[in-house]
Amino acid sequence: MSFLDHMLVFSRVAELSSFTQAADSLGLPKASVSNAVQQLENRLGVRLLHRTTRKVVLTHDGQSFYERCKDALSDMDELQTMFQLQSSNALKGRIRLDMSTVVARQAVLPRLPDLLQQHPQLQMEISSTERRVDLVREGFDCVVRAGKVTDPGLIARPVGDLRMANCVSPGYIARYGVPHSIDDLAQHTLVHYAATLGAKVTGFEYTQGGEDMALPMHGPITVNNAEAYQAACLAGLGMIQVPFVGVRALIAQGQLVEVLTGWPAPPMPLSLVYAHRRNLSTRVRVVMDWLHGVLVDYLAESGVGK
Repeated sequence: MSFLDHMLVFSRVAELSSFTQAADSLGLPKASVSNAVQQLENRLGVRLLHRTTRKVVLTHDGQSFYERCKDALSDMDELQTMFQLQSSNALKGRIRLDMSTVVARQAVLPRLPDLLQQHPQLQMEISSTERRVDLVREGFDCVVRAGKVTDPGLIARPVGDLRMANCVSPGYIARYGVPHSIDDLAQHTLVHYAATLGAKVTGFEYTQGGEDMALPMHGPITVNNAEAYQAACLAGLGMIQVPFVGVRALIAQGQLVEVLTGWPAPPMPLSLVYAHRRNLSTRVRVVMDWLHGVLVDYLAESGVGK
């Protein structure tokens, strides 16, 4: 078997968690499948699978290699059908994306049926997580990221700037009143957000005279994900600073109130981010163009982009 054949066999074992089932699906003897995986491990110099009498489980290195295998095998499949693709304009293969839950729920998933109707052989994997995923190690083709992108190994394609909003709940207002200026914040509390608990928090962020400022503020609670951040504000635990797009429905419903509109946090850039490691395949490029258009339209419709 070639190295590519070994990759295919390993991927099938990883997907089925079974040498026997992988052998049956490939029409190969079980011994050949086991030998192919062992040769691949010897060639790479790492253990890819934990084998027990009951099951087969990917190691940490095996999971990383499996994600890259799927990309490589999908690229090879695209190469073999590139001329058919040119004639039919149909795309096939796997696309792996990561984005916030809000972006997925409000912008991307409602428009996804149109894309899949045009390209029914596309396989979309959409992750929604609070942590910053490792694009290369975890095998993501593209992520939708809010905030500055500073990693030199990544390329950021700008979508727009998210307007930020300062929000409190009606219950908070009933207890503490409405802050009208920066000076009033000494009498108010802030819900702190930290991606890693224990990390230093920035306080209340705002722009003054064209400069980005941060005012330390008291706050009884620190959270590390967007849902808890919003829930803490709804519970009256303090003020939050969030992209307006994520809370506009709650503001319209009266569940949250926007305050200190003259002192917003600096706009947050929204970008499509992908790895610099290789040229983009046709399917990734087409899906990224579609995703960019969806997000630009979404920001324009929401009135939150600049």
